[in-house]
Amino acid sequence: MPDIQLSIRDLRVHYVTEEEDVKAVNGISLDIERGQSLGLVGETGAGKTTTALSILKLLPKPTGQIASGSIMFKGKDLALASEEEMRKIRGNEISMIFQDPMTSLNPIFTVGDQIAEVIALHTTISAQEALKRAGDMLELVGIPRGRSNEFPHQFSGGMKQRVVIAIALACNPSLLLADEPTTALDVTIQAQVLAMIHDLKTRMKTSLLLISHDLGVVAQVCDTVAIMYAGKIVEHGPLAKVYEKPLHPYTEGLFGSIPVLHEKKKRLKPIQGLMPNPADLPGGCVFHPRCPYAQGPCSTTVPRVTEKGDRKVLCLMYEGIIENRMGVADV
Repeated sequence: MPDIQLSIRDLRVHYVTEEEDVKAVNGISLDIERGQSLGLVGETGAGKTTTALSILKLLPKPTGQIASGSIMFKGKDLALASEEEMRKIRGNEISMIFQDPMTSLNPIFTVGDQIAEVIALHTTISAQEALKRAGDMLELVGIPRGRSNEFPHQFSGGMKQRVVIAIALACNPSLLLADEPTTALDVTIQAQVLAMIHDLKTRMKTSLLLISHDLGVVAQVCDTVAIMYAGKIVEHGPLAKVYEKPLHPYTEGLFGSIPVLHEKKKRLKPIQGLMPNPADLPGGCVFHPRCPYAQGPCSTTVPRVTEKGDRKVLCLMYEGIIENRMGVADV
């Protein structure tokens, strides 16, 4: 039996204002096993960050609301948890690495104090011991403990991101949420940070949800991948299989828009059109206005999740409702 660390079922998240109801997440279901790395991939506006913020109940108030669904973590439904319960979980059992390290750190406190604060908040150790453990965490992410008395502005972008990772891992969480953790970094530093996240995750046996729009980043760290589009998971499965033979037209489009070193092409093949407005989603399959394989029923029939071996896909081609023009029915 798999040891499920986090189980999300039919999660729906809306941002409700006087003007509109933005449907950011539209019925997603995901499982993350203990020690597993799951990559959540999609374009900007797909609902990836909203999914992570929902897990920690950090949706902006009062607009962000979990409309329905469950988020089960260690037998507790986080969607129903009180703020007091969530404060004990955040940073302790579930931690998050935010997108921009420049805005994640407080400029007026030393990095050592900021790491020690998290440790002191969730343990009963003395302030002096918390500072010592903060130094240990800096060493763990490759920063000399002697720099614990320095301020964020004295660190480079890559070093700031290492500090943010040290804060996230300070209490040895069971689950780590990483939201575009390398976006602001150059390619060389990006590779170092990803290698470090992978190494620390393996060493500490932490489960990981990595959010990214970069398929290459996900390939370096994750075991499984979920492709997200307009608030829905359109394809989900083992990373190697999804990358080798995509089942969903959107996944195929993502790979088609990436340059391949050993292939000579005059132009890349981008996905036509734009992500739909989440306040006004199209009927039927949400991807049909951009899909090169779309047929009549796609605009009126909402696809259901179809299981293909150890993979799941959301497309009418695999329900037998429309002709399969991708030619990948057998996986």
